[in-house]
Amino acid sequence: MKSFLAIFSIVFIVLSCNLKAKKINTSEITHTQIDTIKPIDNLNQTITKAFVLGQFEYKTDTTFIKINSEHSAKTLYLNKEVYSAFLKMFHAAKQDGIVLNILSGTRNYEEQKVIWERKWNAYNNLEPLGRAQKILEYSSMPTSSRHHWGTDLDLNSLSNSYFSNGKGKAIYDWLNANANDYGFYQVYTEKENGRTGYNLEKWHWSYLPLASAYIEFYNANIGYDDINGFTGSELAKNLNIIEHYVNGISNKAKEY
Repeated sequence: MKSFLAIFSIVFIVLSCNLKAKKINTSEITHTQIDTIKPIDNLNQTITKAFVLGQFEYKTDTTFIKINSEHSAKTLYLNKEVYSAFLKMFHAAKQDGIVLNILSGTRNYEEQKVIWERKWNAYNNLEPLGRAQKILEYSSMPTSSRHHWGTDLDLNSLSNSYFSNGKGKAIYDWLNANANDYGFYQVYTEKENGRTGYNLEKWHWSYLPLASAYIEFYNANIGYDDINGFTGSELAKNLNIIEHYVNGISNKAKEY
């Protein structure tokens, strides 16, 4: 009996060690484990031109994760650190009777191109410059969208008026009072104090602990020659896409 117990103990110890030593597949991380994911170390090593331009496949990138159906009715992905921060904000909001729902997360170059060209074709009654300006009221040219980075999300409604009354106003008030504590900022505020670019978007919140580094890299490394490959891309320079739209964010976000 003693020898059996001794053998059993040895087997148990070996199995335990093997389990502890097993490398975790990041694509299989559960949504309870994500709370323990650490921020990216050596951030500058993770940024490339292809990344900030959205020219990569986030679904197979190990720094991204598919979000739980509890937080969106659609299949969406976010950067893991961003999703971890969102979960903390989601639970805090829920305790205050506020339910946050993600409508849009990461979109790469190809996905943004589909949106851009669909709208381009829809506004075929306008001249090219007018088409681009109409689209740019709320949608980015491919290669210039913050949604490429997995740091930005649209919440609850894509209508500013929704956030002006009732439940929508309660959500917006809560976000204004608390979202910054979790790293999220509204980047497309009213066009005051010289803000240029996209119209007011009360639904669009950006995780600045990462996005601020990405936009810094973008400004240092991306030029108008990099904005190409889609209908109307030749208008980017005339429209000052980098100066007025990529950098057309609130002063509070610029100062982060």
